[in-house]
Amino acid sequence: MRESWRTTPPLWSLAGCSTPTSHSSGLPTPMVNGDGPQQVILVQVNPGEAFTIRRDDGQFQCITGPAQVPMMSPNGSVPPIYVPPGYVSQIIEENGVRRVLVLPQPEYHPGSHSPLHPAAPPPHAHLSAFIPHPAMMPPPPHHMYSPVPGGAGDMSSQYIPQYHAAHFCEQDSHSPHTRPPFLHRDDRTSKTYERLQKKLKERQGGGGGGGGPAKDRTGSPPPSPQKNHSSPTTDVHNGLGQGPGPGAGPGKGKQWEKTKGSPCTDAEPEELDEESKTIQALLSTLSKPVVTDIQARTALLTWSAPVVPENGDSDESSQKSLPEPLSYEVSVSNSGKDGKYKAVYSGEELSTTLEDLRPATDYHARVQALCLSLQGSPSEPVSFTTLSCEPDTPAPPRKANGTKNTLVLQWKAPCDNGSKIQNYILQWDEGKGTGEFEQCYYGPQKQYRVTKLSPASRYSFRLAAKNDLGTSGFSEVVDLFTSCSVPARPPGPELVKAGVTWLCVRWQRPASSPKEDEILYALDMEEEGSGYGFKPKYDGEELSCTVKSLRRSTKYKFRVLAYNSEGKSNPSQVSEFTTCPDRPGPPCQLVVKGKVQPSSFKMAWEPPKDDGGSDVTKYIVEISEGSSGLQWELVYSGAAIEQVCDGLKPGCSYQARVYCMSEGGQSPLSETLQVQTPPVPPGPCPPPRVVGKPKAREVQLRWGPPQVDGGSPVSCYSLEVGGVQEEYREVHQGPELDCTVSSLLPGRTYSFRLRAANKAGYGPFSERCEVSTGPGAPEPCRAPHVACRSPTCAVVSWEAPPCNGAQVSEFRLEWGAAEGSMQICYSGSALNHEMKGLHPATIYFYRVQAVNVAGAGPFSEVVLCQTPCSVPAAVTSIHALREGDLGRGERAVGGEEEEEEEEEEDGGERPSAPRFCPSTCLGLRWEPPCDHGSEITAYCIDLGDRQPITVGPVTRYIIQHLQPDTSYRIRIQALNSLGAGPFSHTVKLKTKPLPPPPPRLECTAFSHQTLRLKWGEGPAKATPADSLQYQLQMEDKNGRFVSLYRGPCHTHKVQRLTESTSYSFRIQALNEAGEGPFSDVYTFTTPRSPPPPLKVPRIERLDDHTCEVSWEAAPPMKGDPIIYILQSMMGNSEFRQIYKGSATSFQVPGLQPSSEYRFRVCAIRQCQTPPDLTGPYSGTATLSSQRGEAAAAGLAGAGPRGAEAARAKRSLSDEQCAALILMLFAVISILIAFVIQYFVIK
Repeated sequence: MRESWRTTPPLWSLAGCSTPTSHSSGLPTPMVNGDGPQQVILVQVNPGEAFTIRRDDGQFQCITGPAQVPMMSPNGSVPPIYVPPGYVSQIIEENGVRRVLVLPQPEYHPGSHSPLHPAAPPPHAHLSAFIPHPAMMPPPPHHMYSPVPGGAGDMSSQYIPQYHAAHFCEQDSHSPHTRPPFLHRDDRTSKTYERLQKKLKERQGGGGGGGGPAKDRTGSPPPSPQKNHSSPTTDVHNGLGQGPGPGAGPGKGKQWEKTKGSPCTDAEPEELDEESKTIQALLSTLSKPVVTDIQARTALLTWSAPVVPENGDSDESSQKSLPEPLSYEVSVSNSGKDGKYKAVYSGEELSTTLEDLRPATDYHARVQALCLSLQGSPSEPVSFTTLSCEPDTPAPPRKANGTKNTLVLQWKAPCDNGSKIQNYILQWDEGKGTGEFEQCYYGPQKQYRVTKLSPASRYSFRLAAKNDLGTSGFSEVVDLFTSCSVPARPPGPELVKAGVTWLCVRWQRPASSPKEDEILYALDMEEEGSGYGFKPKYDGEELSCTVKSLRRSTKYKFRVLAYNSEGKSNPSQVSEFTTCPDRPGPPCQLVVKGKVQPSSFKMAWEPPKDDGGSDVTKYIVEISEGSSGLQWELVYSGAAIEQVCDGLKPGCSYQARVYCMSEGGQSPLSETLQVQTPPVPPGPCPPPRVVGKPKAREVQLRWGPPQVDGGSPVSCYSLEVGGVQEEYREVHQGPELDCTVSSLLPGRTYSFRLRAANKAGYGPFSERCEVSTGPGAPEPCRAPHVACRSPTCAVVSWEAPPCNGAQVSEFRLEWGAAEGSMQICYSGSALNHEMKGLHPATIYFYRVQAVNVAGAGPFSEVVLCQTPCSVPAAVTSIHALREGDLGRGERAVGGEEEEEEEEEEDGGERPSAPRFCPSTCLGLRWEPPCDHGSEITAYCIDLGDRQPITVGPVTRYIIQHLQPDTSYRIRIQALNSLGAGPFSHTVKLKTKPLPPPPPRLECTAFSHQTLRLKWGEGPAKATPADSLQYQLQMEDKNGRFVSLYRGPCHTHKVQRLTESTSYSFRIQALNEAGEGPFSDVYTFTTPRSPPPPLKVPRIERLDDHTCEVSWEAAPPMKGDPIIYILQSMMGNSEFRQIYKGSATSFQVPGLQPSSEYRFRVCAIRQCQTPPDLTGPYSGTATLSSQRGEAAAAGLAGAGPRGAEAARAKRSLSDEQCAALILMLFAVISILIAFVIQYFVIK
C-alpha cells in the first residue's frame, strides 16, 4: 500500500541509531510522534546507507547518509515497511513516541519465515544524531514513501534497556496514557492466557526455519491486532497497512506479509485463533455510552460492560465468558464525530467524570474495551454540549491616551463562555490609594475616558465583564498616572566605569520634577574627530546606560535630556569620557637557546603582535615544576626578551610561560614551553640506623633515601659490612629500605656503609655506622615463695636464673588482685621484696622476671596467696538525715525501744512511727565499710563529751534527747569478731532552735461576705528577708480545720462567706526549726446584708392626671419580709416619699399637665431584730406630659407612644426585648448567607 508523505523542517531534539550492515543501501529507522491525524516521522540515514523516496511525478530521489529526513503523514498512520530477506521490523513505544525498528534476524536462512518474536538486538556503540543542513533536505514537493531494501537500522545504546519483547505492545497514537502490559488475572483469565500461549507456541514451531528465537518469548503477551477505522477500504494493524507495496506483484505481496511481522502483532488477521477472534468480537459489542449531569466544565459518562450473547445454536467458543478484569479507555473529541480523539480515562470502572471541559462546546465521547493484550473496536460516539456560564476574568485595562486631567482606557473582551457580554464594569479608587473601589463606568463599550483628574497623580483601575449568566471576577489592579509639565534641564552625565569597548554613564533626575511624574531620558553621544555630531544611544526611564561597541583609547562626548508627554527639556552640559586601552596580546615564539644544563636553561621570546594600543612596560616569566602546572613561580620581571632560569633540579620536567603588562592591563598567557633537565647520580644516603636492640647473631638495619635523587628515581641500594681487620663486603642489594644482617657473632663491633644508584650510576657512600651485637636474654625464674607477716604485709622471695652470658641487672615483680591485671610493684637487684598496704582476706597473684643488658627474660609461673582476716575498715561517708526523713520510723537510743519494736511485731500491730523534733534529735546515715573477711556486728557512735552509743549492724540512726541549737562532733567506729576498726573522720552537726509560739488573731474589717484578719506585728506585705511564716486555718461544716493561707504576711481577707454566720479560726507560726503549736480557736460572725438595688420602675399613664408606677419584687432574705419606698420629684424640687408598703405598684393621682415627674424606688429588709436594713435607690424614671402626649423615659423603661390610642400599650419586658433582638440577628444572618451563596459561590 502507498502512503503519501511530505517533508517538514528538521527536528533538532531526536537521537539517531546505527547498525553495521553489508548492503550498499540501508533501510532507515523511522520514529513516529504526534497525537493528531498528522504525525511526524524522523527517518535517519546511517553513514554508508541510502534512503530512496518517490515523488508524486513518479521520479525517485536518493538521499545518502549520514542524514535525517523529517516527514509528515497526512492521515496519521505508520507507513508500510518493506524489509529485505534476513531482517524483521518491530514497533515499540517509549514515552508516547512510536518507533519502527528494522533489525537483523538471528540465524536467518533464505526462504524461511521471519520469527514472530525476534530476539533483542545486541548492544552497539552509540552514534550521535546527525543534524543536517537545510541544503541537504529533499525538495518541498510531496513524495511517495518507498524504502529500498538493503540496509537495516539498529537502536542506539541509550534505548537498549527499554527494548524487551515482553513489553512491546503498541497503543493508540492519540492516547497520552499508557496502560501496563500485564494486569492482575484471576484463575479463569490465567487459563485463557495459557491456552493462547500454547497455541502461539504451536504456530511458531511450524513457521519454518526462522522460528528459533521464538522459544525465548514464552513470557510475552499474545498478539493484539488493532484496526484503524479511519479509512473505509483499508485495515491498518499497528499503523502498518495490509496488502502488497508499490511495485510488488501478486507473488511478492504474500512474501512481504510474512516478513514484516512485529513483536506484538501479526500481519494477517487469519493468524489469530478462533478463541482470540471470539474475545475480540465480544470486546467490540460495547453499546453507546450515556452522558448525564452535564455542567459548564464537567460531565458524567457511563457505559455498560460487553454482553455475551445467549444463543443455544452457537458453538461452544461463543458461549465462553470474557476473561477478567476488563479495562476501558475513554476518548473525547471536540472537533466533530470523525475528528481527533484524545484519551482522558483508562481503568476498570464503568463510569468516569469528564473534567476540564470548555463551556458551550460540542463534544463527542466513545469507549473502547481491552482484555489481556486484545482490544475491541470503539463504541459509537455520543455527543453532548456543555452549559454556558459567566465570562472569564478580563485582562486589566490599558492606558490608550492621557493628559494632565484625563485618562483614556481601553480593554479587550474576554471569552464570553457561550453568552454574549452585555456590559463592562470599570471601577477606580478615585486616586485615594486606600484600596476601596467605586464604579466609574457601566456599559457595552470597550473604552472610556476619565476626566477631571489631577496632574501627575496615580489612579488604580480594575475591570469585570457581565453577561446574562452572571458577572466575572475583577481583573488585576492596574495603576495609571496622569501627565505633568515639561521636565527641567537635567545635570550632566557622570562616568560610572570605563572599559575597553564600553562606557557606563549615569545621570540624575531633574531636581524640580515631582517624584510621581513619569520621566524618560534620551542619551546622545559624539565620537571625537568623527564629524557626525551627536547621535542617540539610549531612550528609556533608567538613570544609567552602558554604551558598547566603542573604540579603545578614544574620547567620547555625552549629553542627556529629559522628556515626558508634555515635551522635552534642554540638553544637559556635555561630558567627555575616554575608553581604556586594550590589554596586549600574548608573547609568542618561546624557544630554548643553547644546551639544557642539569640546573639551568636559557629561554627567549618575541614581543606580542598586538600591543593593545599602548607600549609594553615589562615581561613576566613563570615556571612550574612537573607537568600538572598547578603551582607557578615568578623568576623574572623586566623589559628584556630573554632570561636564564637557574636553580633547577636535575632530571625534572619544567613548564615556562610568559605574559606582558601595559597600560591596558595584563596580556593572556603565552603558550607553554616544556623543558626537561638531564639527571645526575644520586647524592649520599644518610647512614643506616639500627632498628630495635642488636641481637646476639643478627642486626636489623633501616635507612632512608638520599636527599638528592639526581633527577631520576633510585633503583637500588648497596649495603656493605666490615670488621676491625676485615674488608668490606656486600651483604644486601635491592630497592628495599631495610635489611636484616644475620650470621654475626655476639659481642662484636661491625661497621656498615650504604650507597644508592639510579640510571645515571652509583652515588658516594654514606657515613659509617658502628653496631655491636649484644648477649641473650636470661632464662625464666623459678616460682617465687610468699610468707604473710600480717593481714596487710607479705614477703616475696625468689632465686636468680641462668644469665645467658650477661649478668642479671634487675628483677621485676608483678603483683595484682586478678591474674589478667597484674602490675610491676618492684624493680631491683634484690632477691626478695616486702609487700605492704595489702587488703586483709584478699587473694593476690604474683610472678617474677629477670632482666639483663640483652633484654627481659620470660616470666615465671603465676603464684597465688591469700591474706588473713582483720578488723573492719574505717567508715568513710557520714551524712545527716533530712528533716523529712526524721518521721519515717527511725529507731532511737536504748535497748528498751528495740524490745518494744519486737513486741509490736509479735503482737501483729504496729503503731504509727513517732515524729522526732529536729530541735532535740539528730539523724545519721553512713555507708558500711569493708568488713575485711569478718562480718560487722555493731557500730559505736562517739558524741565527744557524752557516753558513746553502741548500735547493731544498721546504716542509719536517730539520736534523741539533745539540746536545741547546739553543735555536736560525731564519729563512728565499726566492730566485728576480731575487734574494733578505726574511727571515721569527725562530722560536726547542729540541732535546730525551738519553733515559735502562735500570734494573737484579730478581725480588723468585716462585711456580710468577707472578714479581714490580722495577727502579729509587722507590715501587711512580706519582705524577702522574712524567715517566719504563718498558717491560718478555718473550721469547715464537718468540724475539720482547713488551711486558708500559708506565707509570711500578717493579714488575710476571707471571702465568699455567708451573712449572719459564725466562723472559727486558728493560727500557728513556722520557721526553719519547724511548725509551732496552734493558737486557741477564735470565732467571728458576719453581719446581715442589705437588700439589692432594684431596676428602674416602669410608668404607665392611666389618664391625664393619673399614672401607675410598678417595679419588680425582691425575694425574701432568710425569711425576712421586704417592703418598698416610692419617691417622686416634680420639676427641680426635692424627692418626697409618696408610698411605703409591700405592694409592687402604686397609682399616683393629681398629676399636673405640662409638668415633668421623676420616680425612684428602694427595698427595705425588716429584720426580726431591729434595726431594719435599707437598700440603695433604683435609677430614675421620667414622665413627661405635653398636649396630651406622654412619654416615660429612663435608663431601661419606655412609656406609651400613641396618645390617640384608647388604652396605652405596656412596654416590653427584658426577656421580650432579648428574644426580639435574637430573632432580628438570626434573620439578618440568614439573609447574608443567602447572598453569599447566590452571588459569590455560584
